[in-house]
Amino acid sequence: MTDSKNINNPVGQGGGQRKRQSRAERQNNGPHRNLDRQSAADKKAELVRKMREKAAAAAAADQAGDGAAQN
Repeated sequence: MTDSKNINNPVGQGGGQRKRQSRAERQNNGPHRNLDRQSAADKKAELVRKMREKAAAAAAADQAGDGAAQN
C-alpha cells in the first residue's frame, strides 16, 4: 500500500472520502482559534481596564495625601 505525504490526497487510505483541510486546520489553527484569540483579547482588555482604575485610584489617594500634608 502506498502512503501519501499530502493530507489532502490520501492515496490508499481506506474509509472513504476525507474532508479537504485548509493549511490552518492542518496546523490546528481552525475556526476555534479565532474564538480563543478574541477571548484572550477580551480578558486582556478587562485586565488593563482594572489596572488603570487601580492606578487612577492610587494617584487620587496620593494627591489627597499630598494635599493634606501640605495644609
